[in-house]
Amino acid sequence: MPTVLISGPYRFFFYAGDRDEPAHVHVERDNNKAKFWLNPVRLQNSGGFSRTEINRVQKIVEENEEDLLRSWNDYFNG
Repeated sequence: MPTVLISGPYRFFFYAGDRDEPAHVHVERDNNKAKFWLNPVRLQNSGGFSRTEINRVQKIVEENEEDLLRSWNDYFNG
């Protein structure tokens, strides 16, 4: 479960078993979790985050999309 980005209280990571899915990133803060597809960036699911916080997290994903995609490709194809 490599962590690929930490931004404030949010940890962005992949699961090793995610290889067969399109590029995406998981994010967690405390017990709240979400999953975002990366290309294009869009919310796949979430649990516990408010809509305001999801919007904040999505903006972080969008701002780091290129690096997150590079990390995905390095991890799963490298």
